[in-house]
Amino acid sequence: MRSQFLPFSKPSFDEEDIRAIGDVLRSGWITTGQHASKFEEEFSAYIGARGSVALASATGGMHVALRALNIGPGDEVITSAMTWVSTVNLIVLAGATPVFVDSDRDTLMVSPEAVEQALTERTRLIIPVHFAGAPADMDAIRRLAEPRGIPVIEDAAHAAGTEYHGRRVGAAGSAIFSFHPIKNMTTGEGGMVCSDDADFLNHVRRLKFHGLGVDAFDRRQQGRSPQAEVVEPGYKYNLTDMAAVLGRRQLARLDDFNRRRTALAMRYRERLAGVDEVLPLRDPAYPCRHSWHLFIVRLDIERARRDRDAFMESLKQRNIGTGLHFRAVHLQKYYREQMGFQRGMLPNTEWNSDRICSLPLFPDMCEEDVDDVVAAIKDVLTHQ
Repeated sequence: MRSQFLPFSKPSFDEEDIRAIGDVLRSGWITTGQHASKFEEEFSAYIGARGSVALASATGGMHVALRALNIGPGDEVITSAMTWVSTVNLIVLAGATPVFVDSDRDTLMVSPEAVEQALTERTRLIIPVHFAGAPADMDAIRRLAEPRGIPVIEDAAHAAGTEYHGRRVGAAGSAIFSFHPIKNMTTGEGGMVCSDDADFLNHVRRLKFHGLGVDAFDRRQQGRSPQAEVVEPGYKYNLTDMAAVLGRRQLARLDDFNRRRTALAMRYRERLAGVDEVLPLRDPAYPCRHSWHLFIVRLDIERARRDRDAFMESLKQRNIGTGLHFRAVHLQKYYREQMGFQRGMLPNTEWNSDRICSLPLFPDMCEEDVDDVVAAIKDVLTHQ
């Protein structure tokens, strides 16, 4: 057994990252400034987007995106229940109705066919979720949405560096990325809204900073005259320069991070190939490049003769950390009791929700760490 605990995720920093943040602190301008502006430019260039807006979180990005699209009471928003709860919470808080479609059993992403069946005259938005570093089938989803005039916002929280048909996720349409500490790159907390729709981006930029007609960086520390005016009521989701400078340094190493994640994921696949109780996800059938945000397996609870939670606890006792991405949103307490969702509505999503488990995966891991995880899994499965 390992002598030290292996977390399921850990951000990768170096001394230059620490020095860069220190330089921002010493500069005297620590909130939204030149680094936030440059981060937006560099991220747009990296993914090939026309423009980007940096925010304090991806959740904040989704909030202002829904507001910019005027999503509200009477509207339906199609999305996945196999995701983090924030998007669905925001749909409900806007007064709209989440419409869940089932996930593919082995990629855990919504299919265009399932989305098509869920369309109604009240559908105002589709939010596909790129999952674990693999992309959803966006061309097919857009072919459903565009003739009907339905906007599409990609939940790209897992997809920094992911490619779909040779283009990076976020290069076309509108997408929201997350820079939470477990993500492939981090700003501590933060997010980015990217889009090829300039009007939409301008609206997002305005809403994320009080509804002012100028961004925080356009103002000056001293002697502002005249004071910027509120164009419409907005929020406070701007990204600080302390966070943005870290994001710029992380972005410069993102491809290296993702190559390392890929190598570790391939080692997991090789080492787990003969473990029948553990079922990795399947790659999509269409051309893509996986960024390996997560390495997810499903426990065959019948073969393993234990449930997923007991499996995770047994690994923890062997100094192996794991994650759970995700418990199905429609089966969370609020959505069961207040909105009437119930088990049986989304069979594939529920099957996976009961069995899913994220194994340790981050760039600073070594091959021996993967071997330790697999050895611990085998040990758990052979001891009742």
